[in-house]
Amino acid sequence: MPKVSILIPIYNVEKYLAECLESIVKQTLTDIEIICINDGSTDSSLEIIEEYAQQDSRIKIIDKPNSGYGASMNLGISAATGEYIGIVEPDDFVKHEMYSKLYEIAKKNDADVVKSDFYEFHTASKTSRKSGKISRFIANRVINAKEEPKILKIMPSIWSGIYKKSFLVKNNICFLETAGASYQDTSFAFKVMTLAKKVVLTSKAYVYYRLDNENSSVKSSDKVYAICDEYAEITKLLDKNPTIKEFASDIKLIKEYSAYVWNAKRIDCEKLEEFVEEFSKIFRKYYENNELKKDFYKKYTKKEIDLLLNNKKEFCESIKKLIEEDKQKQKRRKNFSIHVNSSRLSVLIAGKEIMRRK
Repeated sequence: MPKVSILIPIYNVEKYLAECLESIVKQTLTDIEIICINDGSTDSSLEIIEEYAQQDSRIKIIDKPNSGYGASMNLGISAATGEYIGIVEPDDFVKHEMYSKLYEIAKKNDADVVKSDFYEFHTASKTSRKSGKISRFIANRVINAKEEPKILKIMPSIWSGIYKKSFLVKNNICFLETAGASYQDTSFAFKVMTLAKKVVLTSKAYVYYRLDNENSSVKSSDKVYAICDEYAEITKLLDKNPTIKEFASDIKLIKEYSAYVWNAKRIDCEKLEEFVEEFSKIFRKYYENNELKKDFYKKYTKKEIDLLLNNKKEFCESIKKLIEEDKQKQKRRKNFSIHVNSSRLSVLIAGKEIMRRK
């Protein structure tokens, strides 16, 4: 049995795939299997992975017609024979010691999940900075969401961790097999973090997460309601598990509202009113069921929710204003920005980092 099975879901990523594969075949943890799931690529992606497979017997190829990210990931999980499962997106790359370090932590703590921080990587400038998504104050100890619900606030980033396969199978944790590749890490990550009894976080970073891949699925506006499907799946989980709902519901609702606002800001303008109609319908149900509690209103004002529920046209206008504000912020960040969190401080001028402190 390999120590770690590394899953790579692949669809038309010929530009970045070799860099990704190089980072994986050179892992210092050699007892791994590398499962490449080709989802009907129409570029040279399949030829690239076939070439690597000829040189490395640890590489297994699943070649199938295009059926979407969720279907690819579920096939990969089923095919994996490793003790733990890792996921690498084919437009990202990882440090060579990533899986040896994560596996060492997992074995030491008999963890269901080990999750690390990551680097935000810019292709054009070849620069990166640590995201700081995992605070050192919750790192390096065994925790779970029931005892510390705040871990549910962490960005899904399913590709920055490893998962015990027996834990995934026992809890029937899998991906939604909706079309395309939008947001399908959302419900998977939430299920993992709420059901895991032993989670270990590390503030060390190993993955270089590419921010400027124009073909990234997160940039697609085709799947307007994909995020709603993900949260509907999470709602099912909570409704079936009252104990989990008790400690996870408030954070879930805060994250859901935030995700819908983010989605509203990125979709085509002609689809905005249609999406806000659905957004309002979903949250009206929460409101009428008295699920929006004090913690939710600490984050979002009653005035804001009232606008969503009772004046959708005005709410759409508020979204458009947020879009313009974001554009202005991006312009300012190109000229000068300071990033501060528990892990680092960095100063950028004209997009270049001139100072970093850890």
